[in-house]
Amino acid sequence: MPRYRHALPQLGTHPFLTDGGIETTLIFHEGQELPYFAAFDLLRTEEGTEVLRRYFRTYADLARSLGTGVVLESATWRASPDWGERMGYTADELAQANRRAIRLLESIRDDAGADTPVVISGCVGPRGDGYIPDQSMTAQQAADYHRAQIDVFAGTEADMVCAITMNYVEEAEGVARAARDAAMPVALSFTVETDGRLPTGDSLRSAIERVDQSTSGYPAYYMINCAHPTHFADVLESGEGWLGRIRGLRTNASCLSHAELNEATELDMGNPEELAREHVHLKRRMPALTVLGGCCGTDDRHVAAIVKACLPLFGAHRH
Repeated sequence: MPRYRHALPQLGTHPFLTDGGIETTLIFHEGQELPYFAAFDLLRTEEGTEVLRRYFRTYADLARSLGTGVVLESATWRASPDWGERMGYTADELAQANRRAIRLLESIRDDAGADTPVVISGCVGPRGDGYIPDQSMTAQQAADYHRAQIDVFAGTEADMVCAITMNYVEEAEGVARAARDAAMPVALSFTVETDGRLPTGDSLRSAIERVDQSTSGYPAYYMINCAHPTHFADVLESGEGWLGRIRGLRTNASCLSHAELNEATELDMGNPEELAREHVHLKRRMPALTVLGGCCGTDDRHVAAIVKACLPLFGAHRH
C-alpha cells in the first residue's frame, strides 16, 4: 500500500531531499548508454537495475545521514508512449517497465528504516523535447497522452506523480487533469530559460496561476527544474503569494542556457558550494520550499552541499 498518497509529508515544514541529475550522472559518471536519455531502459537487465539501485540508495543514505526525508523519483522520465515506441517497447512492456521502476523504489524505501520518510514519486516527462515545446498539445490532448503512464502509477505503491521539465502550460495542465482522474497527488515542475520565463515566454506566475485556475488548484505543489538559480532568482524577489505554491527546486549545476547545454560535449558540474549558497538565498525568499535536489550536471555531492547549507533555515523542523 502507498504510505503517503493521502498525506504527502513534504507539504509540511520538514526538509526533504531528492536526487540530482540522474541521466547526466548515469552517462558521465557511470558510463551508461541511455537511448533518448531514457534511464528506465536500464531496467531491462539485472545489471542495469543494480546500477539504478545503487544510484537511488545513495540518496536514501544521504537523507538518513542528514536527518531529512527523501522523495525518490522513478527513472521513468522517458517512459511514456511516444518515447517507448521509438525504443521498441510495446504498450504492455512500457507499463511493466513503469511498474518495475516503482518496485525498485519500494525496495529502497523498505531498506531505509522507519526514521527516514521515503516518498515514492512516479516521474512523468514531456512528450517532446525537454528544452523546446516542440509538440504543443491542448490540455485535453496532454491528459489523454499522459493518462496511460499515470494510471499505471496509480496501481502501484507510488505516493504521487511528478511531471518534470514541463515547458508549456497546457501540457502541465493535462498532467494535472490525468492525475486528478486517477486520484493521484501531483507536483508540476516547470523549466525556465535564462530570463526566468518558460520557453514559451510565459512567466512562472502566469503558468502556475493558469494551471491552478483551470484545475481548481489540484496540484499538490509546483517545482522549478533544469535551470540555474541565477536564471530565475530575480523572479522570486516579489514576495507575492503565488510563491507559496513552489515547494521544490531541482536546479542545474551549470549557468549555461538550454541551447548551450544542448551543444555541450562535456559535463559542466559547476561549483557545489556556490550552488549551495545560492539555494540559501532562494530558501529565504521561499518559505514554503521543502524539497531540494538537482538536475543536469548535479549529483549527490551537489545535493548534499545544498541540503547542508539550507538545514539551519528549517530550524527545529528536522527529522
